[in-house]
Amino acid sequence: MSGTTPGAEDATTGLPAEQLPRATGPLTTDVPPPPRGNVILKEILRGSAVSTVLAILLALVVGGILIASTNEAVQKASGYFFARPGDTLVAAWNAVYNGYEALFRGAIFNARGADFAAQIRPLTNTLGFAAPLIAAGLGVALAFRVGLFNIGARGQMLFGVGIAGLLTFGLDLPMWLHIPVTLIAGIAGGALWGAIAGLIKARTGAHEVILTIMLNYVAYYLLLWMIRTPGLLQKPGTNQALGSATPETAQFPELLGPKFPLLDLGFVIVIVATLFVWWLIERSSLGLRMRAVGENPHAARAAGISVPRVYVYAMLFAGGLAGLAGMNQLQGAVTTGITETIDAGIGFDAITVALLGRSRAWGTFAAGILFGALKAGSFSMQAQDIPVDIVLVVQSLVVLFIAAPPLLRAVFFLPKSEAEKAAKARAKAAKKAVAA
Repeated sequence: MSGTTPGAEDATTGLPAEQLPRATGPLTTDVPPPPRGNVILKEILRGSAVSTVLAILLALVVGGILIASTNEAVQKASGYFFARPGDTLVAAWNAVYNGYEALFRGAIFNARGADFAAQIRPLTNTLGFAAPLIAAGLGVALAFRVGLFNIGARGQMLFGVGIAGLLTFGLDLPMWLHIPVTLIAGIAGGALWGAIAGLIKARTGAHEVILTIMLNYVAYYLLLWMIRTPGLLQKPGTNQALGSATPETAQFPELLGPKFPLLDLGFVIVIVATLFVWWLIERSSLGLRMRAVGENPHAARAAGISVPRVYVYAMLFAGGLAGLAGMNQLQGAVTTGITETIDAGIGFDAITVALLGRSRAWGTFAAGILFGALKAGSFSMQAQDIPVDIVLVVQSLVVLFIAAPPLLRAVFFLPKSEAEKAAKARAKAAKKAVAA
């Protein structure tokens, strides 16, 4: 062993250093650096909680500027800004305050409610909207930890919905049995659809982004065909593209009664799923292998880990979690049954949730609740004549600032990360070498 003093004894074995066995095999060779995609993911996901809060704060500030600029009172006052600038500032403040007050009132607590149930109903609506976002976000986050860009949560949701409806809607079962059977069928359908992408990735090396995007289209048009085909998922008694309604015995029961219709059993199941993902990634041996592959698949392979098998496992679990999100949509206490748009954009919002949660189980859980609050509060904002698209802009800006750490550091004058410092040092060294 190089760097040891001749005759020195090892503290563990008591043998001279020269007699210790030397490492041989693939680990002694130079391991290639991790792929660029893994490096980018690690840079994004290793941000601190402070940077996450700053990203949300900056997005809200920009959203406030948009609220003020689209307000009629502000536009009117800005016409004589140089004569009475205070009027414009007051109008802008009122517009922003009323907008975010409506957001809070629609998402957390409505002090204007007639009774306590009406006052806390916004919070239960937030949790109800958050449940499918959290489930799908967990699937995307789990894939991120393995270095995979799972853009297929939408297709996995739709395929899970189709399988659940096809296999279980026609069954005559009691509620205590119909609910878990439908739930398991949907999760299995999503897991199967995710595993297809993982298997192709493992066997051929095809990029998972292309695979999952294409499988989204396949799942969408497959579900649409089943909705339009009599005897499959088409609503009985019609020849139009209308899907079957979810049987009452397959719907999740409400947790707190009919006064809180959006909060149902699905939220409890999502909490259990969050606990499972946390244990899987942070505590299990499979999670250790997943994290190793996410750090550097070349090093993981050199250490004896089957990288293709880990890819399949990761996409299997990710698809199952997306299938759970689909079941929250399909079996929720307030459901319209099977439609080709039942995913409601959740499959793509899940990417945002996973990024904001830094691909950690409980971080994704918190991010899902935040985005559920934005969705629940957007309806109250619309009542204030504020475009609902502003909420979507705020969500997009959060992703932008999370996914571009240098931009966030430049806005708040934060110190550069170690990766940026190292890159700058390498560039300077390369420049000197060229000059020499």
